[in-house]
Amino acid sequence: MQATDRWLDRHFQVSRRGSSLPTELLAGLSTFLAMAYITVANPEILAGAGMDPRSVFVATCLASALATLLMGCLANMPVALAPGMGINAWFAFTLADEHGWEVALGIVFLSGLLFLVLSVLPVREWIIDGIPMGLKRGIAAGIGFFIILLGLESAKIVAAHEKTIVTFGDLSAPEPMLALVGFCLIVVLTARKVMGAVILGIACVTLLGLILGISEWKGWAAPPTMPDTLFALDITGALHLALIPAILTLLVIDLFDSSGTLIGVSHQAGLLDPKGRLPRIRSAFVADATGTVAGSLLGTSTVTSYIESAAGTSAGGRTGLVSLVVAALFLACLFLGPVAASVPGFAVAPALLHVGCLMARSLSDLDWDDIAEYAPVVLMLLAIPLSHSISDGIGTGFLCWVAIRILCGRRRECPPATLAIALVFLVKFVWLTR
Repeated sequence: MQATDRWLDRHFQVSRRGSSLPTELLAGLSTFLAMAYITVANPEILAGAGMDPRSVFVATCLASALATLLMGCLANMPVALAPGMGINAWFAFTLADEHGWEVALGIVFLSGLLFLVLSVLPVREWIIDGIPMGLKRGIAAGIGFFIILLGLESAKIVAAHEKTIVTFGDLSAPEPMLALVGFCLIVVLTARKVMGAVILGIACVTLLGLILGISEWKGWAAPPTMPDTLFALDITGALHLALIPAILTLLVIDLFDSSGTLIGVSHQAGLLDPKGRLPRIRSAFVADATGTVAGSLLGTSTVTSYIESAAGTSAGGRTGLVSLVVAALFLACLFLGPVAASVPGFAVAPALLHVGCLMARSLSDLDWDDIAEYAPVVLMLLAIPLSHSISDGIGTGFLCWVAIRILCGRRRECPPATLAIALVFLVKFVWLTR
């Protein structure tokens, strides 16, 4: 055992980074508890696309375990990965709704493959640095608003309305009230820095639903089965000119999401170099992209780095050993399928509301003194949830950003990457949607 400990310490540079094996194990558990809700939330959301929740559950656990394992082994970083919240909603309610979930998986595969190619080329910096920070913040917040809307719909707090688009649901029903209780509980536990606040909130609402007889318990454990979604993706159907904006949107969102998470978590863990750069970002991107490609083959939406990894670094985690612990726990979850199937939609809704609120924090750094910056972002914030399309909402934001900058005589504030993305969306809106 001591020889194994010495090998782990030497291979992952545990002592050199100021950590210890017990600390790394505890940090891995902290990260997993902070993001374990995805094993419940992802099947619930992708079920809206007509996919089998049990198959999505298995695909979620396997894709998360593989990507997180690669992150630990290749990049030696304490970062965990799983299907991204927000992206999975767009997958289910836009891509799959319009083209079928098989084609949607094909789109995820192609975006992941493109991300993998960009991960080893300098062009990734050109894209990341070429998108104005205001648009990056708007994209994150807009997706957060979209997730909040989905959570409100799932909890039946809001409902469709002919004249006003949306309206309040029946708040006297138990489901909306339990969802609001769960949301408040998660926020309070998070504010008090309780480990696993989200998963505890989901568990409490599920338990209350069982007590009230409005949900059904389906068992504790069962051996995992091969997912029906395995290799069900339609790559040929995704190779359509009209779907290029969707592929690019997934690529850009994953690239921004991963970059922001990796930089933020690495900064907290003290892993950045003196110039603020991440030494192993190429390996980290390869792990992320490989997870997306593998996830599409297994049957789930885009895999990305999770900001919940900060729970592990705040507990002292500094190396890829944290990721290995998280990967092992995701594999252990494969045998808890009946538990995941027992969680009702109104118990997942509080987690969606919580995650959406966290993503909306990016608006605090927006320059509210410059109307040319915040006006297109505000439009994007409303366009994403109201159109039920992250892609179209982002496209609206990019087009307005570029148009306003040019008309204001601030053409130099539109980098080539921004102009290229805006042009792609212009082609989509004007010609490809006819």
